[in-house]
Amino acid sequence: MKILLTASEAVPFAKTGGLADVASALCEALSKQGHEVVLILPHYPQLLPRGAQSRFKIKPTGESFVATVGPRETRGHFLQAQLPNSEVKVILVDQPDYFDRPSPYVYENIPYEDNCERFVFFSRAIIEAARQFGPFDVIHANDWQTALVPALIEIEQRKRDDLFKKVGTILTIHNLAFQGRFWHWDMALTGLDWKYFNWKQMEFFGDLNLLKTGIVFADMVTAVSPSYAKEICTPDLGWGLDPALSDRGDSLVGILNGVDVKTWHPDVDRFIKVNYDEKTLEQNKPLCKADLQKIVGLPEKPEVPVVAMISRLSQQKGFDLFKQAPDRLLDNDAQFIFLGTGEREYERFVKDLAKQHPTRVAGLIRFDEELAHKIEAGADLFLMPSEFEPCGLNQMYSMLYGTLPVVHAVGGLADSVVPASETTLKNKTATGFSFKKQNVESFLKTFNQALETYRNKKTWKQIQQTAMSQDLSWTNSAKNYVKVYNRAIARHCK
Repeated sequence: MKILLTASEAVPFAKTGGLADVASALCEALSKQGHEVVLILPHYPQLLPRGAQSRFKIKPTGESFVATVGPRETRGHFLQAQLPNSEVKVILVDQPDYFDRPSPYVYENIPYEDNCERFVFFSRAIIEAARQFGPFDVIHANDWQTALVPALIEIEQRKRDDLFKKVGTILTIHNLAFQGRFWHWDMALTGLDWKYFNWKQMEFFGDLNLLKTGIVFADMVTAVSPSYAKEICTPDLGWGLDPALSDRGDSLVGILNGVDVKTWHPDVDRFIKVNYDEKTLEQNKPLCKADLQKIVGLPEKPEVPVVAMISRLSQQKGFDLFKQAPDRLLDNDAQFIFLGTGEREYERFVKDLAKQHPTRVAGLIRFDEELAHKIEAGADLFLMPSEFEPCGLNQMYSMLYGTLPVVHAVGGLADSVVPASETTLKNKTATGFSFKKQNVESFLKTFNQALETYRNKKTWKQIQQTAMSQDLSWTNSAKNYVKVYNRAIARHCK
């Protein structure tokens, strides 16, 4: 199968969030299973790491194109690169006016005013790339930035070009909260007939909604976990798009993301003090813990549980629960480490907590990839009390590192963590702790259960080893995507 995967970011070329990790890892997993995979991204020169030109084999293809965006015709060029340590070919869409910027979507936390125009251009560029580098069996779009692609294929290309008559289209929703919603006059930028600007297709409360457009026109729609696929069909978590999603029926499928185990696994992690696995857990994880305590400035106390959180500091990630009951959160002997940036009120809360309890709390308001690895290896517990979580990766990283997660049982957190209970402890399937109601009492009850379990070393080790033995790689996820691809292709083979 020949697959064109489209995304607005992918490591190591550009990253602002989990989409970048998923795009690259899925491409690599599909390639390893024998499929020919091409990844297409915007070319962000300012975001490339030093030496990228030679490391990623970036070079011109000699191919250019002209894309019509509204009344304008804009020329772009295709560059070719290679996803490191893989057979995956990367096509970079080079258009400096749109993409030679300091970040992909925002500047100083304010979205670029021409974001709709930029990503309509990118979507048109994807169509041209499919024509020049195809034919492809499947075109896989991700999030609102490329959600226009299925519509362009369905409305325009299937009628005009034999290359697109049988191609299957897929849209993956990574976070429904981000929809690509723009004022109605931006409909003209898409080049599609205004007849499609209606409440069933591209219109959303008077605005143009690109994610809704993809949901309606793609052959198949996927969400990044089975539970999230169900949740977004409800008014509570559907962000206004639940009717469109419900209409998809069984053509909406949830597939849990995997983990890039070449990067996130304690047996191979190059950032941690010492590597370990299930067999060397007891000897080596304490060394990682001592190293972490030293680095973040906490007393080196091997018997004290280290509780960590690596996250965007926001209400969605559960920080309001901490803010409601900081004294009760600290009513124990645990040490706490918070790493991340986000909303100012929660950044200030974390800073104040660390200032008031310097021997108990480390508040690190920054992005630090190396420290994130050290935290996963050195902590004992990992907190993810998110209000909603489409998939989540850190709970899976944590399980592989024997750092047991405490999660709110929603989305991918519910799908990946088996909560400790009398039954799951007895049959040795427990991999962490979870609570069902998003309130302080439920969270603290589960958190205290985890601290109590920590003191029972035999039970704690059993849960750690069960968690570490889980197959959380991309292998199974990639196989599930191939099933979805085949269903999308089958819709045009009748």
